[in-house]
Parts: sequence; structure tokens; C-alpha cells
Amino acid sequence: MNILIGSSEVQPYSKTGGLADMVAALGKYLGIAGARVGVVTPLYRGLLEEYDDIRRTGRVVDVVLGERHEKGAIYECEPSANLAIYFVEHVHFFQRRGIYGEHSADYADNAERFLFLSKVLLNLPQHLPWRPDIVHVHDWPVAIFPALLRHEFGKGTYPSPPRTLCTIHNLAYQGLFPATQLPLTNLPLDYFTPTGLEYYGKMNFLKAGIAYADHVSTVSPSYAEEILTAEFGCGLEGILGERRDQLTGILNGVDYAEWNTTDNPHLESAYTADRISGKTREKKRLQRDLGLSVDAKTPLFGIISRLVEQKGIALLAEALQQSLRHPMQFVLLGSGNPDLKVMIQEVARRFPDQVRVKIGYDPGLAHRIEAACDFYLMPSRFEPCGLNQLYSLRYGTIPVVHAAGGLRDSVADESEGADEATGIKFTEFTSAAVLEAIYRALSIFKKPELLHAYQKRGMARDFSWERTAEAYLDFYRRILGGDGADSVWYFRWGLFLVGN
Repeated sequence: MNILIGSSEVQPYSKTGGLADMVAALGKYLGIAGARVGVVTPLYRGLLEEYDDIRRTGRVVDVVLGERHEKGAIYECEPSANLAIYFVEHVHFFQRRGIYGEHSADYADNAERFLFLSKVLLNLPQHLPWRPDIVHVHDWPVAIFPALLRHEFGKGTYPSPPRTLCTIHNLAYQGLFPATQLPLTNLPLDYFTPTGLEYYGKMNFLKAGIAYADHVSTVSPSYAEEILTAEFGCGLEGILGERRDQLTGILNGVDYAEWNTTDNPHLESAYTADRISGKTREKKRLQRDLGLSVDAKTPLFGIISRLVEQKGIALLAEALQQSLRHPMQFVLLGSGNPDLKVMIQEVARRFPDQVRVKIGYDPGLAHRIEAACDFYLMPSRFEPCGLNQLYSLRYGTIPVVHAAGGLRDSVADESEGADEATGIKFTEFTSAAVLEAIYRALSIFKKPELLHAYQKRGMARDFSWERTAEAYLDFYRRILGGDGADSVWYFRWGLFLVGN
């Protein structure tokens, strides 16, 4: 099977969030499973200097944006078996400091930039020695691709089109642009309708993907259900409801080659569920390096997060004001909204002996926090999949999560069976619920045997990308076979369930 993937981010070359991790792992493990995979993504600033295996191919793709032509030179690297990354060079569009914008403001020409990427994705197969059976696009930057493909097919210029899958990673980000930019698409007005890419007078890239892709997917089963509701549908619950029979949820996986506790360059002490002492050493090491009291008997909570409203940072800050009156420590690594940054730094100011806040992105420190903490906090209002709770389970760090989206799918609470519990879930999105969950964690910490039981069960869970890639391959086969339109595939706790 030949699969072409389009994404604005691919780890390690570009990243603002979990999208980059997911696309990189999906491509890698589809290739390992025997599929031929190409990933199309921008050649951002600095990549040629940082990665000497990226080479120019000599291929140049010419696309039309409105009334003018734009060219993209194609660079390539092959990081793993059966996987090629195709980087699209365009100096004006992609040689910038940011991916989507700078200083908390989007670039004014994002519609043009990512239409260009989508049109390169449309035309690139003509320049490749192979043809894709499936084109899998991710999130709003390339979600307009299925509409472009359908138009070309209608004109007869793309007689044997591939099937298309549009994956929604976060419905809150839709790619909304003024209707005045519609001519850049070169689509007729037939596409700018309430059943197409029109959204309250604007052009909506993600809505185009939902409307025109053969199938739509999300990154967890529960999120696929939630976005059909007004609460989480972000205004698109209507068109999603119309496509309910073609809506699929598959939980993301974890690349355990990177996220592991036994062969990890960021950790000094290896450990397993049966030999957990290395985790204690990592805890003391982090406490020492961050200037906290070095004491394995003090419960350590952590979070690595973008500081945005979705992540529940304000609720967490409020709950911590109460819980930190008890013996515990808290570490945060993240960046984002300035107001939330001030809010969480105020917690650190009030509790200087117990709290450390690190603003920024530090991959090594992220691994160390996952390994050192006893509990990992994820009070997200909504979470399409979430990855850190999956990392935490493998690292023997008990996740404390709001029961939403992928958090609900991947963490088992005591209420679902004491012998299956791997974490703590709360259902109300309030600071009081967060506080109560923290108190539950403190209670578990006081019982070493119970704490270790949670750790062992979590570390035994298999959320590997090998399993997830097989789920995607099965789903691709169903799309290509034309069946399964009335089924939703679930990937929960290592089990595949089919529901109509």
C-alpha cells in the first residue's frame, strides 16, 4: 500500500504540539509494517543547516495560486525503512521564525502559505516514481486538499484519484480566513456553500476536509463522539453529524523507542516496573537540580503543557493554592498565554519551597519530569488524544486527568475496577474537582503497595505505535475496499472494538 501524508509539522524537523509527534510516528511505523510512505511538509528555516541528510531532489512543483504561479523545490530524506520525507522549499512562505506566526499573532498570509502546501501535495505525485493509494491529511493547514482533489477529478485532470482521509487533531483550530481569499484556491463558487467550505461568510479549511474527504478521523474514540455535540463541536457539530457514518476515532500511540525508561539518554538511572528504584533516583536528581528539598517521601506532581485555556491551567493554579498547604511538590514546564504564565508563576511565588516553573520547551527536561514525578496532572477541558498521559503510564507516573477525549480512553480509574486502575479521573471541569483528584493522589501516595500497583499496571499498558499503525492500515484497507462506512473503529487499552 502506498500512503502520502500531508502535515504542517513533523517531529523532529518542526513542532508546536502533538501533531508533529503523531505524524512522525505514524509514518515511521507504517513503513516498518511494510507500507510505502511519503510525508509532505514545509522546509522551514534552519533545517538544511541542522540536518545534513536532507538533500535536494531536483524536482520542482509548479502550482497556481489565484492568477499567479508559485514554485516549490522538493528536498528529501529517508529517516527509516520505507519512509521518505518530502520537504517543500519556498523562501517567502516558509523561511520564517515561526510555523504559524510570531509573538502570539498568526501570519497574515497563512491562507496563502498553506494553500500552497496543499497544492504541492496535490501535484507532487506527478513527480514521484510511485502513486499514492491514500492521501492522509492532518489538521486545518492541509485539510482543503480533498476539495482541491475533487475539483481536479471533476475537471478530468486527475482521472484516477487516491482515496482521502482527513484527521482532526484539535477541532478548535479550523483555519478560518476571509472570503476575499477564496480566489487563491481556484475553486468555483460551488464549493463556497454551507455544505462546503463556507462558514458564516468565511473560508474554513478544516470544514472543507470534513465535507470532501472520503473519511474523517480523530485521534481518540471519545473525541470522535464528543465533537458531535454542541459543547465540543466548535460550531462544526452539524456537518460532523452528517458525516457520522464516516467518522472514526483511533487513539494515538507512543514511540517507545524514544519514550522509555531503560535506554534513554536523558535519564541517568534505568528502571522497570519490577525494579523501580531507578525512578526514585531520578526523582531525587530532579529535586536536587531544581533546588527543591531532596526527599523521596514527598509526593512530586508535574505537568508539561502549553499554557492555554484548553489545558485547564487556571483551574490547576486555583487548586494548587489549596493543595500546596499539604506536604507536596509541583513542577511545570511549558509556555503560552502570558496571563496564564503570570498565574502559575504567582503560585511559585507563594510556595517557593515547593514549586518550580520553567517557561519554555526542553525535550530533555520533559523526559526527566515524566520519570521523576509520582503523579502527572492533565486537567484539560478537552483533549483530542493527549500524549503525556501515555508517556506517564510507561514511566510509572500516575496520571491525574479530566475524563475527556483520549484521557478518558487511555486512563483507567478505580471506579472502573480496582484491579485495573492506572490513574485518577475526575468528571467535572472545576477547580474543586481538580483539588479532590489531587487529594486522592496524596492518599494513594501514603500507601506504597497501592502506589506500586498503579505504577506496575500503567507500565504494562501497551499503547505502542506498532499496534496503532496496524489499526490505521486496517482502516486504510477498509477505505480502499469501500466498505465499513457504517462502522466506527475504536482503539482502547490495546483492544480494537467495532461499533455501529
